[in-house]
Amino acid sequence: MAGSGVAGVRTLIFDLLVHTSSKVSTMTTTLFILNDAPYGNERAYNALRLAAALADKEGQQVQLFLMADAVACAKAGQKVPTGYYNLQLMVGKVVRKGAVALCGTCMDARGLTEAEIMEGTRRSTLAELAEWTAQADKVLVF
Repeated sequence: MAGSGVAGVRTLIFDLLVHTSSKVSTMTTTLFILNDAPYGNERAYNALRLAAALADKEGQQVQLFLMADAVACAKAGQKVPTGYYNLQLMVGKVVRKGAVALCGTCMDARGLTEAEIMEGTRRSTLAELAEWTAQADKVLVF
């Protein structure tokens, strides 16, 4: 009888693993850490452009952690001159498909309260950033 015995069990296990792994969706997690102020240079702008583009890709999970002056990227009610990019809107694109957290200590140092940050973002801690960093497949720092 073909496929019986140890060799048959090995073949069955191999076939099961191959067919199961081809059906399992692999998600890649990319953590973006932003430090710079929202306006004044284009570092935050470019980071958010890349984060939003990556979040639109299938199989990609994006996490965004705002530190230092970058916490102001998530300030609600930003009004910029006509024709100028609005980082609040750009953060919103990431919020819809990923997670956005702000350094609580950095918020406090800048007088930014939870009531002033945009919906979908939240106050966080360095401990959570450490956890996200340990779990991420890729970490990009801007």
